[in-house]
Amino acid sequence: MPAKKPSQNQHDQDTEHRFLRSDARRNLDSLLNAAMAVFETSGVDAPMKEIAGKAGVGVATVYRHFPQRSDLIVAVLAQQIDACADAAKVFAADYAPNEALSRWMQRYIDLVAKKRGFAGALHSGDPAYAGLAPYFFKRMEPALAGLLADASSAKVIRAGVTAGDLLTAVVRLCHGPQGEEPAYARSMTRLLLEGMACGTKE
Repeated sequence: MPAKKPSQNQHDQDTEHRFLRSDARRNLDSLLNAAMAVFETSGVDAPMKEIAGKAGVGVATVYRHFPQRSDLIVAVLAQQIDACADAAKVFAADYAPNEALSRWMQRYIDLVAKKRGFAGALHSGDPAYAGLAPYFFKRMEPALAGLLADASSAKVIRAGVTAGDLLTAVVRLCHGPQGEEPAYARSMTRLLLEGMACGTKE
């Protein structure tokens, strides 16, 4: 028996639901962006009232989405991780492989620099943060691996450099001399990429 064709009323309802989901997603993204801005200036222990005010919502709205502060912190960091990972495809489409890789690495440094501001919370032993490290590498490794593969195929870096090793190396570079981050990390990462290019030119 052929499938019953949805009624116009059902079609309208489905469209409305999709719109509501999209609208709710935008509102949630705005809340997370506001929380990130407040955390950067006031720290992760900033009052929820400050975050709500920045987002233009009531405090109850913040708590409805994030009953615990740790829920909000995890969501903010996951959003930042996703944005960085997704940028890899954008750079790959818009720039030559070497430039795409370089731009993404600078974006990655920005992410690591932001993440350091959450160190106290992330190292507090709260089990709410246990899944962030695996999620970080789950999203970052494929993003960087694609850029490395493109750069290697274009012969602008040596083959055999793994995404995991490079991600870890840059994190360590971001722990440079006090007061010189992230400029130190940017400079050292440029040198690192130049070193990866050695031997690729005939």
